[in-house]
Amino acid sequence: MKALLMHRDSDFDLQRRLPWNEPVLTQDLELGTLLYAMAGDDKFLYDVARVALLSGLQNDVDTILRRQEIVKDCLKNPAVVRELFDLTGEAIEATRRQWWDLSSHYPDSVLYSSMELLGSLSVILRKLRGIAEETGDRFESAAFTALFAMLRMELGDEYLASIQNYLTELRFRAGVLLSAELGESNEGVNYELRQPPVREPNWLRRMLAKEPPGYTFQIDPRDEAGAQIVAGMRHRGISRVTVTLARSADHVLNFFKLLRTELAFYIGCLNLHAKLAAKGEPMCFPTPDSGVERKLRFRGLYDVCLSLHMEPTLVGNDANADGKNLAIITGANQGGKSSFLRSVGLAQMMMQCGMFVGAAAFETELCPALFTHYKRREDATMKSGKLDEELARMSEIVDHIVPNSILLFNESFAATNEREGSEIATQIVLALQEKRIKVFFVTHLHEFAHSFFDRKIGDAIFLRAERMADGTRTFKLVEGVPLETSYGEDLYRQIFSVNEKFQNSQ
Repeated sequence: MKALLMHRDSDFDLQRRLPWNEPVLTQDLELGTLLYAMAGDDKFLYDVARVALLSGLQNDVDTILRRQEIVKDCLKNPAVVRELFDLTGEAIEATRRQWWDLSSHYPDSVLYSSMELLGSLSVILRKLRGIAEETGDRFESAAFTALFAMLRMELGDEYLASIQNYLTELRFRAGVLLSAELGESNEGVNYELRQPPVREPNWLRRMLAKEPPGYTFQIDPRDEAGAQIVAGMRHRGISRVTVTLARSADHVLNFFKLLRTELAFYIGCLNLHAKLAAKGEPMCFPTPDSGVERKLRFRGLYDVCLSLHMEPTLVGNDANADGKNLAIITGANQGGKSSFLRSVGLAQMMMQCGMFVGAAAFETELCPALFTHYKRREDATMKSGKLDEELARMSEIVDHIVPNSILLFNESFAATNEREGSEIATQIVLALQEKRIKVFFVTHLHEFAHSFFDRKIGDAIFLRAERMADGTRTFKLVEGVPLETSYGEDLYRQIFSVNEKFQNSQ
C-alpha cells in the first residue's frame, strides 16, 4: 500500500539531497521563520516541511497542482486530516512499545514481537478504514479519493478478520506440528510447519474417537540437552513463518511511516494557514506556468516571514512583470525593498512545493533553481574584504546556475565606490541576461540602475520604494525612474530627533 500524497507515482523521500545553497537560502529568505510557523517545536514536522520546501523547485506543474488540490481538501477537513496524522503516530508509538527485539536470534522472540505489533497495527488499520468510510466523500482531490478508495478495498472485514485468525493460530496453543526429512547421518532436514488438523467440534466424539497410530516420546524434565534439541527443531520449523510475519508487520509499519511523513507536510500547511488567517493576511493558490515565456504578475504580494514577526497586517505589492527578465528595485531606505525581494523568493518556493502563497493573486513560470546574493558583514578573520567575499560567492553561484534560474541580489557590490560597483554589477547582470537568468536586483547604485534604464530594454521593469513628500514610507513599490538618492537623510533626522527628545526628557 502507498499513500502517494506528495507524488503521483512515488513516495516522498525525506532523505533526498537538498540544493547545495540550502544554508544561504535559509538565511537570506528567513526560511527558519516559515518552517517554525509550520512545525512549531515538532522536529519531525520541521524536517518534512524543510525538505518539501527546498526540494520543491524540482516539481513539475502537474505535481504542484495536485498538491494544491490536496491542501484545499485539508483546509476543508482539518480535523479529519489531523486525526489521520494522529493515527499514524499511534502506529509509530506501538513500534516503540513492542518492536524491541526483531534483531533477536531466537525465532520465538521475533515471532512474538511481530504478532504483538501486527495485532496493534491491525486495530489502527481498522480505525483508518473507518475514517475512510465515514469521511471519504468529503474529499475531492484525486489523491485523497484514491487513498480512501484503497483503504476501503484493501482493509475489508474479511482481510482484517484473516489477520486475527492467523495471529490466533500462530500462538500455537496446541503445540507445533512439523514435518521433516532425514538427511545425512539421519539428521533432520527440510523442516516444514504444517497446518494442524481441524478439531472435531463435538467433545463427546473427540473422546470416543480412536487416535491415529503414531509414535511419541517424552523428554525428562532434567534432560537439558534433549530440550535444546527439540527447541532447535521448533525454531527451524517456524523460521520461515516468522520471517514472513516479520516482513508483513514491517510492510504495514512502513505504510504508516510513509503516510505520516506525507501527511506531515499538509499538517504544516494547516498550521501556517491558521497563523496567517488569524492575522487577516490574504492567501491564494498561485497559477504555475511551465512555458518558456517570462511570466510574473501578482496582487497584494507580501513577505510571509515578516508578517509572522509583526502584529499588524502588511502592505502588499502589485505588479505585472510578464515578459520581464530583469527587475531593478531602488528607492528610499527602509521602504520595503528587501522585504519585497524576500516575498518574491518565498512565493516562488512556496508555489513550487505545492503550497498557497502570501498574496491575493500570484502567477509565474517555474524555475529550476533559486539563488540569493545578499550583502554580508565584514569578514571577521580579515582574510578578505567585503568585495572579495562578494565576488567569491558570485563565482560559486555561476558554477551552479542553469538557464531560467532566478537570482535575487540585495545591495550587492556596494562595498566599493559607486563607479566600480556599478561597473561590476552591470557586467554580471548583462552576462546573466545572455544565459536567460531571471534577475531581481535591489540596489543603491544609481549609476548601475540608470544605465539599464537608459538602455530602454523591453524585458526590464524598474520599481522603487514609494516615499511621500513628508518622508513617510508607504512600504509599497511602484514603477518609476531610478532616483539618485535613497533619502538616507530621512532616517538621520528621525533617529537624531528621537535621541534629542529623549535627552531633553532626562
